[in-house]
Amino acid sequence: MAPMTIAVANQKGGVGKTTTAVNLAASLAALEKRVLLVDLDPQGNATSAFGLEKGDLHRHIYHCLVANLPMADVSYPTELPGLFLVPATPDLAGAEVELVTELGREGRLEEALAPILNNYEYIIIDCPPSLGLLTLNALAAADRVLIPLQCEFYALEGMSHLLHTLDLVKARLNRRLIIDGIVLTMFDRRNKLSFQVEAEISAYFASQVYQTRIPRNVRLSESPSFGRPALLYDIAAPGTKAYLDLAAEMLARHTGTTTNDTTGLQEASA
Repeated sequence: MAPMTIAVANQKGGVGKTTTAVNLAASLAALEKRVLLVDLDPQGNATSAFGLEKGDLHRHIYHCLVANLPMADVSYPTELPGLFLVPATPDLAGAEVELVTELGREGRLEEALAPILNNYEYIIIDCPPSLGLLTLNALAAADRVLIPLQCEFYALEGMSHLLHTLDLVKARLNRRLIIDGIVLTMFDRRNKLSFQVEAEISAYFASQVYQTRIPRNVRLSESPSFGRPALLYDIAAPGTKAYLDLAAEMLARHTGTTTNDTTGLQEASA
């Protein structure tokens, strides 16, 4: 399988975007894929989720975009074999200002990734909750976009804007860009609203919606404060299982095979 770059994007905040990027990347690595997670959000939450202290980092994604530092020089190993992280710090917010007058500014990330693409099977990009220059860089570099949607009343709010942006990027910057799928997050089976949102989104987007639902789960919320993805924090948590299932469903979609059963992996890791 050729390397695949996936941008995890939604300009609406609080939808589980970083949680999805971090735990999907960890789950793909647990399923024996070689994965690079790129934190492209100046908040650096994906960086914190792996226990890196942003104040101690002297090399990060900002230096790739602004100073042309090789991506390999800012890729850090994680506790999970096969998973590497390119961290972000608040300095990244300055990149949008510093690059605004530069030619080809939307392609800086794609250029930085090009030399190391074949080192990985998956590159997962955690985008900021906006459609600014950083997200445009992610979309220009990506093959696919994964859209997390929270199961709440305003779930579809902003989707038309995001889809319009994706169309513009495809037409002007990246003709290969497609929607990989939509993943429903914070799904609560005790709440009728979750099922109503599920039905509405499925009616609009049909087969683009992943079958795996990410539940509301306190362990998913706790794990970043311990500097570990859910897989290493609590292998038995429902949220952990959901992301393993999502990774298996994604691999099945991409390879045209049946969904892998991750039960054995969870039992072996417990």
